[in-house]
Amino acid sequence: METLLAVAEFRSFTKAAEKLSLTQPAVSHHISQLEEELGAILFLRGRGGMRLTPEGEIAVRYARRFKALETKLHYELANTAKNLTNLRIGITHTSESNLTTEVLAKCSSLHRGLSITIETDTINNLYEMLENYEIDLAIVEGTPNNPRFSSLMLDTDYLVCIMSNNNPLSRHGMVTLSQLKEEQMILRLPSSATRILFDATLRSINDSIDSFNVTMEVDNIATIKDLIRKDLGVSILPKSACMDELRKGKLAALPIENLSMARETRIVYNKDFAQAELLEEIVRIYQQTAALYH
Repeated sequence: METLLAVAEFRSFTKAAEKLSLTQPAVSHHISQLEEELGAILFLRGRGGMRLTPEGEIAVRYARRFKALETKLHYELANTAKNLTNLRIGITHTSESNLTTEVLAKCSSLHRGLSITIETDTINNLYEMLENYEIDLAIVEGTPNNPRFSSLMLDTDYLVCIMSNNNPLSRHGMVTLSQLKEEQMILRLPSSATRILFDATLRSINDSIDSFNVTMEVDNIATIKDLIRKDLGVSILPKSACMDELRKGKLAALPIENLSMARETRIVYNKDFAQAELLEEIVRIYQQTAALYH
């Protein structure tokens, strides 16, 4: 399985052999043995190097899962002896900017022996990592449709127009779509959950992002907020990602007329996750922390 993962990564027997400190024939033999055992061809040779077959893609997915489970096994055995718990939690870039990291830090400090490792990635990647047991929990926006997962609601969030306090629109009670189309917009990348929801909501009213003046697309929410504070544009962001700035009066948030862009923030986990008390604790601390910002 280690050989399979190395060959899949480098698309080369030679480079995989270097990484594994094996000979190239040994790597080739490992793959041949695995193909014989599974009854499937895993790689095809092409001009650009080796590529995975559809069966190879499946084998790699399960190899990653086996490796993650083995690592998790060793962690849990070692931590049990020391009375420690390590929780690996995946969060989105939005969660990185809202209350989530603060809540997880509080949870870790309140529980002696609990350590939390945070991974930040896109929702799709986090779901894949969760399915492969590379993380224990994912805190994401929206409800998962994978039957292997369970989820618990943390909060209800919604998208708003975020702007500088110097922007004349900030003195209004709302912003219209026609007003928004006159502004320079700094938006999340098209692959982000925030952008996908905004695009889908516009399509639902027969409008399009193409009719807006999008001057920049940025992945990092902190960067977007910094640019907005400097009055270099407006953005569409989850209100939860801007709570600290809104509370301190550094930014303004307005609803958009005729657009409803609500979504849930949820903890997602595999159905065999065995530490229900930790889930309850995260929800409790989240609710307590959220109350401080309202």
